[in-house]
Parts: sequence; C-alpha cells; structure tokens
Amino acid sequence: MDKFKFTPFPNLNSPRLALRALQISDASQIFLIRSDSSVNKYLDRPAQKSNKEAESFISKINLGVKNNDCVYWAISKKDNPKLIGTICLWNFASDKNSAEVGYELLPDFQGQGIMNEALKSVIEFGFNEVGLDFIDAYSHSQNIPSKKLLEKNNFVQNLAKTETSNINTIVFTLFNQNRTGTNNAK
Repeated sequence: MDKFKFTPFPNLNSPRLALRALQISDASQIFLIRSDSSVNKYLDRPAQKSNKEAESFISKINLGVKNNDCVYWAISKKDNPKLIGTICLWNFASDKNSAEVGYELLPDFQGQGIMNEALKSVIEFGFNEVGLDFIDAYSHSQNIPSKKLLEKNNFVQNLAKTETSNINTIVFTLFNQNRTGTNNAK
C-alpha cells in the first residue's frame, strides 16, 4: 500500500490490554480460537485441526502485514502476554480510504468488555494513524453480541452493502467524522 506501512508493527495499548503482532509462539492459542465451535459458529471457515495449521495461519498473516495488506493484532492483557483474541484491519479499498475490521475472542474472556476496549483502540488507529474515511464490519444476523458491540461503537447498519451481501450477513459502517462529517451509512 502506498499510503501507509505496518512496519515497524504498530503495537497498541489500552487501559487493560496490549495489542501486538502475532508470533509463532501464539500458535496454541490461535488453534484454540480457530477450532472453538462457539467462536466459529457465525464464521464461514473450517475449524483448524492442528497447531501446524495455526502456525501456517500466523505465517500467512505476518506476510500480509509485511506486505501492508492488513494489520492483525494479538490481544492480550497487559499483565499476561498470552493471546486471548485477535483483531484486524484488512480488505483495504484500492483507494486506501476504507478497511474492514474483524475480531474474535476466546469464550472465557467474552462479556468482560475486552473486545470493546480493543475495538476502540483499532478504530482510533484506523482513523487517526491510517487516515481511513470509514471502517466496515460484517456480522452474522444472529450474532447478537457482535451486533451490540458494533452499535455500542457507533457503527450503523449499511443497508446498501447489506442488500448485496450474504442473506445472513449484516454490514455495519463507521464513518470517520473528522474526515467525512457524517456517520450515516450510504
């Protein structure tokens, strides 16, 4: 990407969390997340079957970060570097003014405001450091916690994009009010 680079990796911090680059040593935790049936319930991906698959996934992601195709953070608590979830900006538009956010969290850490805290940090990074005009998020229509998280962070349903997506998918958009002056999905 011409507009920005993710090297050196942009580590982010929030009151309770450290968002850092994925490492091969995270493979066992990535395997736990990507093989968990409750995490995968609303995702269109096969469950991972081994740590080797998790290592391959991490290598693929880190190559994408190196090539500035995405920025993908491991979420951990500040007092414990063990990965508990992930969050990313990816699927950047060719004009580099928008991206998609994606996230997942181990079930033992859900419902504690962790993803809300991580998402706020990533939104701030996307708008203030990368200069995005808007961020999209795709949620399964029955994934109530994800939809609530997005709405809590001022994402609004984007009817135009929702109509062209999978029947079970709702697209939410958050506009950078400092750049666009609006937060209404078009």
